[in-house]
Amino acid sequence: MSTNPARRRNQLFDSAFHDRFGQWPVGYIPAGGADMGDVVAVANAVGDGDDSAFYDAFVSSGDAKAAAARRLLSAGHRHSARGQFLRASCMYAAAYHPIFGSPVDPRLLAAFDKQMGAFRTVMELSDPPVRPAGIPFEGDELPAYLVPAAGRADEVRPLLILTNGFDATMTDMYFASGVAALERGYHVLLFDGPGQGAMLYRRGVPLRPDWEAVIAAVVDYATTVPIVDSTRIALSGWSLGGYLAPRAASGEHRLAACIADPGQWDIADSMRRFLAVLGVPDADTVAFDSLDDATLTRLATAIESDREMRWQIVQRGYWTTGAADLRGFLRILAGFTLKDRVGDIRCPTLLTAAENDPLAAGTSVFFDALSCPKTLLRFTTAEGAGEHTEMINRSLYNQRALDWLDETLDAG
Repeated sequence: MSTNPARRRNQLFDSAFHDRFGQWPVGYIPAGGADMGDVVAVANAVGDGDDSAFYDAFVSSGDAKAAAARRLLSAGHRHSARGQFLRASCMYAAAYHPIFGSPVDPRLLAAFDKQMGAFRTVMELSDPPVRPAGIPFEGDELPAYLVPAAGRADEVRPLLILTNGFDATMTDMYFASGVAALERGYHVLLFDGPGQGAMLYRRGVPLRPDWEAVIAAVVDYATTVPIVDSTRIALSGWSLGGYLAPRAASGEHRLAACIADPGQWDIADSMRRFLAVLGVPDADTVAFDSLDDATLTRLATAIESDREMRWQIVQRGYWTTGAADLRGFLRILAGFTLKDRVGDIRCPTLLTAAENDPLAAGTSVFFDALSCPKTLLRFTTAEGAGEHTEMINRSLYNQRALDWLDETLDAG
């Protein structure tokens, strides 16, 4: 491990940019996605290398675990093989975030295909086996898995639908929340919506703000599954899903509960805070369409000069939303709002707010605006859960969120 003096406290990778993505598997340790040694070994292999070194190290780790899984399966060790395929999927998924962008890098597609191939094998090795599903949606199909609760596959049980945000996939949701929910007795539905996973990577379908249309199709499908209690269907979203889930609840009233981690009701507000940092006058009230070309050019230059901002806005933001430039991106973001729909959320709703998460800056205001039964859970640095989506203490998040859901749905 490098002794780079610029490394932040608790940083494993030499590059802070790489550390942001490289530590995702740490959050998945309780769910069997990795162990600490897996991540440390990859960080050692990357050293002070570039994005290609980061990609290669994670893919190499995934390849080694997949090869071990195949050997174990051949030797009849089905349980151990399933565990290694899980770890392989996790490693592949961690490899490609730094190379996000359009046109899609062939390496991203190669790792994603390996990730989902390993996960498909995991599902096939489950007891009982779980098959991939396709949810009809606007002439297409959303890729999905409906995973039955642990040991209760034949029972009619509550269903927890998990929705992602900007930059994660079905496997991330499985590790982050799915395993914990399955152990609690919930059936779990994982899916890729527009702008997510295969829908974006393979089909080029961009993200959209009207998530109520997406979830209506998902709930339509769920109600056809005999083991799903259609009166106890809950929706949980993390990261940008903290907007998408309550947005869906504002229009899809078959939901019995909604969780937003963190609670967000206007994505443009986050962008306005960014504009304020860059010195845009009256950034908190400015209409994006009113920004002149000179201001946009200055903003674009600042974004391009900062690796983190460039990744968030150009590599991820433009690609995920289908925007061609900064003006288009801002215009699209303006549509991601709940401010005119918040009163339409009727089901019990849980909002979370982590202490150091900038996306939780408006959660309290959102909470106050809700007129439905509501709960706000705060997470702190002192608990080891103060960062965005409580990423390195998902166990604490899942305990509290699922306790709330148990009580809300009377899910015994």
